Amino acid sequence: MTQTTDLRGTVPERGSRNGSGGLALAVILLGQFMAILDVSIVNVALPTMRADLHASGAGLQLVVAGYIISYAVLLITGARLGALSGHRRMFHLGLAGFVVTSLACGLAPSTGTLVLFRFLQGTAAALLTPQVMSMIQRDFTGEARARALGLYSAVVAGGVVVGQAAGGLLVSADLFGTGWRTVFLVNVPIGVALLLAGPRVLPRDKVASGAGNLRGRLDARGVLTLAPAVLLFVVPLIMGHELGWPLWGWGALAASAVFMAAFVAVERRAGAAGGRPLISARVLRAPLLVPACVAIVFGPCSWGAFLFTTTLHLQGDLGMSPLRSGLAFVPCVMAFALVGLNWQRLPDRWQRWVIPAGFALAAAGYLCIGPLAGGGPAYEALTVVIGAGLGVMPIIMTVALRHVPLGDAADASGLLLTLMQLAQVIGIATIGTLFLTAAESGGSTRHAEYGTGWALAAATLAGAACALFLARGRTPARA
Repeated sequence: MTQTTDLRGTVPERGSRNGSGGLALAVILLGQFMAILDVSIVNVALPTMRADLHASGAGLQLVVAGYIISYAVLLITGARLGALSGHRRMFHLGLAGFVVTSLACGLAPSTGTLVLFRFLQGTAAALLTPQVMSMIQRDFTGEARARALGLYSAVVAGGVVVGQAAGGLLVSADLFGTGWRTVFLVNVPIGVALLLAGPRVLPRDKVASGAGNLRGRLDARGVLTLAPAVLLFVVPLIMGHELGWPLWGWGALAASAVFMAAFVAVERRAGAAGGRPLISARVLRAPLLVPACVAIVFGPCSWGAFLFTTTLHLQGDLGMSPLRSGLAFVPCVMAFALVGLNWQRLPDRWQRWVIPAGFALAAAGYLCIGPLAGGGPAYEALTVVIGAGLGVMPIIMTVALRHVPLGDAADASGLLLTLMQLAQVIGIATIGTLFLTAAESGGSTRHAEYGTGWALAAATLAGAACALFLARGRTPARA
């Protein structure tokens, strides 16, 4: 393995830069794990939540999407706050906020308060998670860094699997009659333990004397225009059907377009003034980045909607328990992870075509959702095919980031991650609404699976078409 050099040009030692490397890594990876877990663990609890809180379909969509919206919009800002005020400090602040908001979610008396606390929980996650990668890069070197990055990848991939299974287990256990609330309350004791251990094992921050100059990099104007643009787009799509598509909904969609135009103008002005916009024009000029940004939207869009709608179907017409429905996703997510971790084993001449082929495979699987919606081994095998097809999404990031200059790598990664999160919200808001509407009109979730499958297939086929541009580019480098 080639040694890396630090900013002063010296070769660092091959290990951790602190005496508690293993414990420090355990603390930050558990924090990352909790944040990833809360994206997927909620899905399995949705039907129970609906019955207990008398939540509408739109309410359930907002419970899932609220966390992702605030997380996505504030992710880049959270990373920059860590650079400004210290990664350790921001990790602890985000972790404390995550514990408090998890407790609030677990005690929420109504759907409205739960949605509010989910937005706040996503905000805390956006402050916590960017610091994890930064501290790995800062505090570990050589082989220790390679091991840490490998464990980080395993945590990200495993969080989704464990989330689905753990969510079903916790809801089915119904500890002390808490039902769905345990999927949030489980974060509290874990988070408190991490808050107690963190100050003892995490290295202290050494913020550079010129860090004050980073204040211009937060791009508050960008955040203040992007957040309403996203909310004004997503909320009417989610609420429109149940409210009969009121006039305010159409007005909100129009206002979303205005705010998005304002966001573009703000970003251009910030870049021209020498500031640090959330989305830099210089970053977008990197080869293959723009087609990658477009292609990467369609995968998470269908994936988020697939998890949301399939959970409702498994516990709806198929009558599965929360535990059984949670376990049903495990082979699917494992197939997703296996493809993402092993694509480099393919011959070089095949690698550039893996992305469009994977999307096409997922689309074929989605088209069979309706005909096989009665359940059984064929339906469960179908979800594995879909997971394997969408496992190509990490490859898109590899292709996109290869030609990005090192100084822009963090912003480019943040852009791609933000787009992936927002794409999940769009999928839940659009295809999720289609599913709920069809289930209501047809009187069954099985009926809704037909139209949902076609919509999911259309999204992934669009992604396959965009991925053809990437296939004509250069083959991603081997790690």
